[in-house]
Amino acid sequence: MKKATLIGMNTFLIMVALLSFACKGQTPSATATSEKSSIGRVVQKLDHRIWQVFEDKSGNYWFGSDSAGVFKFDGKSITQYTIEDGLSSNQIRQIQEDKLGNMFFSTMGGINMFDGNTFSKLEPVVSTEWKLGKDDLWFQVLGNTKLNGPFRYDGKTLYNLQFPSHPRNEERIKQGINPFFGPYEVYSVYKDRKGHMWFGTSVLGACRFDGEKIEWMYEEDLTIVPAGGSFGIRSVFEDSRGDYWICNSQQRFQFEQSNNPNSIDLKYTKTPGFGNKEIFKGEDRIYYQSVVEDKNGHLWFCNWTNGVYKYDGKNTINYKVEHEGKSAQIVSMCLDSKGTIWLGTNNAGAFRFVDGQFVPFEN
Repeated sequence: MKKATLIGMNTFLIMVALLSFACKGQTPSATATSEKSSIGRVVQKLDHRIWQVFEDKSGNYWFGSDSAGVFKFDGKSITQYTIEDGLSSNQIRQIQEDKLGNMFFSTMGGINMFDGNTFSKLEPVVSTEWKLGKDDLWFQVLGNTKLNGPFRYDGKTLYNLQFPSHPRNEERIKQGINPFFGPYEVYSVYKDRKGHMWFGTSVLGACRFDGEKIEWMYEEDLTIVPAGGSFGIRSVFEDSRGDYWICNSQQRFQFEQSNNPNSIDLKYTKTPGFGNKEIFKGEDRIYYQSVVEDKNGHLWFCNWTNGVYKYDGKNTINYKVEHEGKSAQIVSMCLDSKGTIWLGTNNAGAFRFVDGQFVPFEN
């Protein structure tokens, strides 16, 4: 891997650690504490550090920033909400919506629910009782190394679920790998087409909970970059063909049913992914933050500073994403209800794909 690429990746990892990524998506917890908020304030533009983009059921767009709270665009104006309005933190890590239209924001200060008028902070209950309901909302709070496992909200209670101790953690310690995040801290959350939940961790690999068992998979090149740093499982995605794409382009995965009820390891096979050194400018793969699949079955992968790659099953096209002559640092990607691809970046606000190119979002 080229030196410049490694420097950029390591800079990003350090930045996230010091500062502290869903387009489409119950009532408040009995243990929630409420704070009356104002209705926010109308602003002319988004913050330049937008880490999340989300479209709600009503067609409003929500933009989660890393330092300036959350922004709502209703098609006409942009409203900004911050800690002054009841958010627990201005650092937003995740945005979701429940079936009743309540909005949820995972922040560095906790998980908030917003009913349109009031922000409520959901107080978590630490639990080892893992369950899976079809209307559950799942959260992570990336950047808090004291956390062990994801959060599950069943409409009444927010549970901070604890991962069972994994022997790979001891191996990690012996190897001297020093991740920026805690080993059991959740880097990413994903629900596959069967409704199973996936959780990406910093150094322990990916974990799947199918409602009964917690099982793990680990591939070193998904977690540890060639220079030795910990990339972590930033993205898990199942395409319409049933193939899974996890973190880098070199391979795709097919998961099988395990016949061993006592095994904690997922059973799977690997097949070639996409791209080559010519496409990736001398690299044999790219590491990506997230994936979406468009209505034509084409896959889109976003890279930290090398833009977005579109893969149609045979060919790969690279789309540059730039602002004021500099590469945008892409954090996340999502697909809205109209089929438009959105990007959240760390240095250039939000982008959307229009007329064959990614352009900055402007009201």
